[in-house]
Amino acid sequence: MAIKFKSAFILLLTGFFLLQSCSGSLEAKEEVYLPLVKVLKAENKRFEHKIQVQGNVETDKDVMLNAEMGGTITRIHVREGQFVSAGQVLVSLDVSVLNSNANEIKIQLSYAKYMLGKQKELKDRGVGSEFDYESAKSQVEALKSRLGSFNTQRGKASITAPFSGVVDILYAKDGQAVGPQNPLLRLVNNKNVEIKANISEKHFAAISVGTTVIVSFPNYNDTSINLVVNTIGKYIEPVNRTFSITANLNNNTVFLPNMLAELTITDMTVENALVIASSAIIKDPENNDFIYVATKKKGNNYSIRKVIVQVVEKFDGEAFVKVLEGKLKVADLVVTEGAKGITEKDIVGIKKSNL
Repeated sequence: MAIKFKSAFILLLTGFFLLQSCSGSLEAKEEVYLPLVKVLKAENKRFEHKIQVQGNVETDKDVMLNAEMGGTITRIHVREGQFVSAGQVLVSLDVSVLNSNANEIKIQLSYAKYMLGKQKELKDRGVGSEFDYESAKSQVEALKSRLGSFNTQRGKASITAPFSGVVDILYAKDGQAVGPQNPLLRLVNNKNVEIKANISEKHFAAISVGTTVIVSFPNYNDTSINLVVNTIGKYIEPVNRTFSITANLNNNTVFLPNMLAELTITDMTVENALVIASSAIIKDPENNDFIYVATKKKGNNYSIRKVIVQVVEKFDGEAFVKVLEGKLKVADLVVTEGAKGITEKDIVGIKKSNL
């Protein structure tokens, strides 16, 4: 009888340990399969929204100088990289034929003036006719006009600098025969340049003359400078619905025309905004924007609740929101990762790397 009692006691003890073991195993399983999320606190802080667009460096003092008349280049007075002043002669063309023709006209003009003088004397004495006098006068005027035309052509044989700048490229060579509109050289002045960009019309109301612009040059050591908007376009491009802006950069010694620029413009600033991570925002079947807020229960167990929000603006991984339904206050834990796989009925845990 004592042996049976001892055996029964051993069986009961074994069963108790088995139950305890199973219970511990279930708890472990429950801990393992608890949905894990990441969270960030809601903040009340300054929120800035910025527009980021691509632009270019431009200058109106970048010209290709061409020959206006045909001829042979007798002399190139400059070299590539040389600084020249406005009005300085850069290239000279052969004008020997023009000079010869002009001299011929001068001789004819001298004779025509002599004949005009004689016709005036005859007219004053009442011997000459009005017709002969007017013919002689017309001949003088015609020759003067032809001489002036030759002088104009001779002036076009000297290509001068329209503004001060640097000779960037020389296309011509001494002794080369060129025709009208043949390119001879490129003249550039980069001292005062413009940064130009096209911006979507939805930002038109937020940008005005004097708005600060941060301009960076990704292909030039990521250099950034602060400028202001100097002009705003008065026309919306119908194809892409954009308007243009320009920011002037004076006393430039570095940047070249057509260099790529990236413009950052602050178009919204709110001093006390309710800010959350933009990755926390998801949409429900009714197309509402909402977030999940985690509230601690016990240990690493958190309940969650749904809060419907209005997204005022997003920038750089943050969102400025307003609460439409539910409660959200500063320092509340907003679920930023793992929200799509849970519901308000779930109990979640927070990943250890997030604690």
